[in-house]
Formats: sequence, structure tokens, C-alpha cells
Amino acid sequence: MARVRFLGPAPVTVPELGRTVQPDEVVEVPDARFDGYVCQPANWESVEEPGAKASKKTAARPQKEEG
Repeated sequence: MARVRFLGPAPVTVPELGRTVQPDEVVEVPDARFDGYVCQPANWESVEEPGAKASKKTAARPQKEEG
């Protein structure tokens, strides 16, 4: 998933994410919807584009085993 930062001055409810996003908070958004966020530069900025390699922090997280 891609990541974007919310630049607005007050919390905003984002129905697509099913939650409220706080100012300066970084959230994951579906890759297919990334352009819908970053086309609003007054509200959102790109942190990690779709298809970007996972950060070391994310990559180091152990995978859950299904069983």
C-alpha cells in the first residue's frame, strides 16, 4: 500500500479508510487510490508511492503464519 501525509489543519474523517485522520498523520491508502489523494496537494502529500519497496521497519516485521 502507498502512504500519504494529511496536511489539513484539523482532523478529517476519511470514509474510504474507515477512520479519522489527524493533521500531519501518515496513513496507508490503497495503491489504486493514491492519485486521488496526491492530486489534492493542499490536503495530502506523498510519503511512499505505490509499488515502493517496503521500508526496513515494515520489512523487519514478522509475517503471521496461517494455520
